[in-house]
Amino acid sequence: MYSTLDISTDKIEQDQLYKEMGLSDDEFASIKEILGRKPNYTETGLFSVMWSEHCSYKNSKSLLKKFPTKAPHVLQGPGEGAGIIDIGEGKAVVFKIESHNHPSAIEPYQGAATGVGGILRDVFSMGARPIALLNSLRFGELTTERVKYLFREVVHGISGYGNCVGVPTVGGEVQFDACYEGNPLVNAMCVGIIDQEDIQKGIATGIGNSVMYVGAPTGRDGIHGATFASEELSDSSASKRPSVQVGDPFMEKLLIEACLEITQCDALVGMQDMGAAGLTSSASEMASKSGTGIEMRLDEVPQREQQMTPYELMLSESQERMLLIVEKGREREIETIVEKYGLSACTIGEVMEEQVLRLQFAGETVAEVPVDALAEEAPVYYPESKEPEYFTTFQQQPDYVPVVDNEEEMVLQLLQQSTIASKEWVYDQYDTMVGTNTVVTPGSDAAIVRVRGTEKAIAMTTDCNSRYIYLDPETGGKIAVAEAARNIVCSGAKPMALTDCLNFGSPDIPENYWQMAKTVDGMSAACNQLTTPVISGNVSLYNGSNNQSIYPTPVVGMVGLVEKLDDITQQAFQQAGDVIYLIGETKAEFGGSEIQKVLEGSYFGKAPSIDLELEQQRQEQLLAAIQNGFVRSAHDVAEGGVAVSLAESLFANELGCAIHLTGDATTQLFSETQSRFIVSVSKQHQEAFEQIVSDIHVLGEVTDSGTMHVHVNEQEVIALSTSEMKKAWRESIPCQLKSKA
Repeated sequence: MYSTLDISTDKIEQDQLYKEMGLSDDEFASIKEILGRKPNYTETGLFSVMWSEHCSYKNSKSLLKKFPTKAPHVLQGPGEGAGIIDIGEGKAVVFKIESHNHPSAIEPYQGAATGVGGILRDVFSMGARPIALLNSLRFGELTTERVKYLFREVVHGISGYGNCVGVPTVGGEVQFDACYEGNPLVNAMCVGIIDQEDIQKGIATGIGNSVMYVGAPTGRDGIHGATFASEELSDSSASKRPSVQVGDPFMEKLLIEACLEITQCDALVGMQDMGAAGLTSSASEMASKSGTGIEMRLDEVPQREQQMTPYELMLSESQERMLLIVEKGREREIETIVEKYGLSACTIGEVMEEQVLRLQFAGETVAEVPVDALAEEAPVYYPESKEPEYFTTFQQQPDYVPVVDNEEEMVLQLLQQSTIASKEWVYDQYDTMVGTNTVVTPGSDAAIVRVRGTEKAIAMTTDCNSRYIYLDPETGGKIAVAEAARNIVCSGAKPMALTDCLNFGSPDIPENYWQMAKTVDGMSAACNQLTTPVISGNVSLYNGSNNQSIYPTPVVGMVGLVEKLDDITQQAFQQAGDVIYLIGETKAEFGGSEIQKVLEGSYFGKAPSIDLELEQQRQEQLLAAIQNGFVRSAHDVAEGGVAVSLAESLFANELGCAIHLTGDATTQLFSETQSRFIVSVSKQHQEAFEQIVSDIHVLGEVTDSGTMHVHVNEQEVIALSTSEMKKAWRESIPCQLKSKA
């Protein structure tokens, strides 16, 4: 195999080698125009990764502008490693979510593990200490050995990395649908805490300042990972295993501590992790943001493999690496800190006035490219948009009304559905308490981590019902944001801001792009109404396999502020005798519901409707009631409807309830009407609660019977023991994993 240094610029053009890197004919022509010449192989590689969808958002940039990104409490919006919000007392929360879908599809353990490692670096590169990890996972149905393998290995990868690095994995969600059979979704979120005076940014200012490399040596893993993430999976994707990075959580732990100590050293000018596109993205982005250039001597980049070429060194996505800009002459201060942690740091270049990325290797200039051309001037596309025929059909269909003959059997069936069933098998593998700040662990509406030295805590959740978005992207987009906010409110926190991971199919398919545009419209409307700006995020397109796209899945990672620890609320009923309320009206809305899946095996019809003004009013009223101390438990009504929410509220303390409903039993029990909550209130606070919260209905009360008794129109339709329901709910996923496909 000949060196990439030997490949002529003519050969690159004549043999269209640029296409193998993911560039189109028009894009290659633009590169020639920008440079005023033909690019060499290394330069072609630089453009190919920086102009990939994964790095440039060339098909989604026009849509992302619709998101609200500013608010008085937003200290840093999109554009840096992670977003930052002010939580008072000089402190701030730093957070972001990112995808690692394609790597996880072909190498699930390392794909998931390095997804965790990468999102951690995004947060501590800002100077924040990571305090929590969350995830959002999607798989096919647990009926094939391959899906079971992917599920097991992704969870093992998340736990293997997170547990070793010493950051608790405190929350998340897992859903199962056939559309994810060949393309699972693995989205990782990290939340960190920082003193506002310590905030760092990825900048390369100060002509003559040193460019320093800190962390693990560079290998050949992950080369063209960004390009791999910008194309649809196919039968040949397994051959791209070298595009999956290999992680070392123990080195990452050392890197976290070293970098956090470095942020206290005023010799540091800027810091950014080497994520997607490795050295190429970190160097070009830091320089472009600062209006400077960078020259690097690639021979001095630490290497763990022999005879690496400039192309390989620049495109490698080896893990646990950071790029620092340090005041000239003070490099030794950084080296001293890094050496204390058993890591290495070396100077590989300088900041320069000329706004180019210049690469030296073996005494020659092997690449010279304008930094803005790489970081800012990728083409922006406006793909064709077309309303799918299925959407038109679904909108015209009469409302779907399921027929349930036996309500007890349906409750048990729903509790065993993979998406609803207990995820203990998953989170029991995670260390949720390391750091000893976790107040609410996985299993409630939102996880909560205290802010040491204050009375405050941070609530966090990930959420998205992709079935609703498939049926009606705009309405479903609104629901995704609203449901995440509901989870935060139920925990006793005020929703503050969100980070999103927009997982969609190929934008080259007009119907997919329409889904994406409409979803963003819906999410933006909800963000504006609920005052939850989008402060960071990630776009992951080309999710699909064998010409079948996934459901549109814009995962929402939301963070809220608990003003005082006494406000913390969980979903579990607390005490017999407490009154159970339903907040909100129930309508016959079953499109995209869990009961529709059970009875019909597919989703069709209209998604549940949502009134954002009403949503905001109910959230604000419930939060006020919680903050006044009138609410013992709160749980949003989601998949499976009121029946499932009631059962879930019983499990933790193994209590019972006596419920009295009127109307159609199927609707009252299983509808998935939005903007509803199940809350329990002590009798002494009933009157005060009812003064604050409107749209309420007394359902019954908590009992110590250990049984869920439900009467509809004075007739008992459910009498299930809590222990029987809990057993069905807890054992479902372990049983499916053990069964032979």
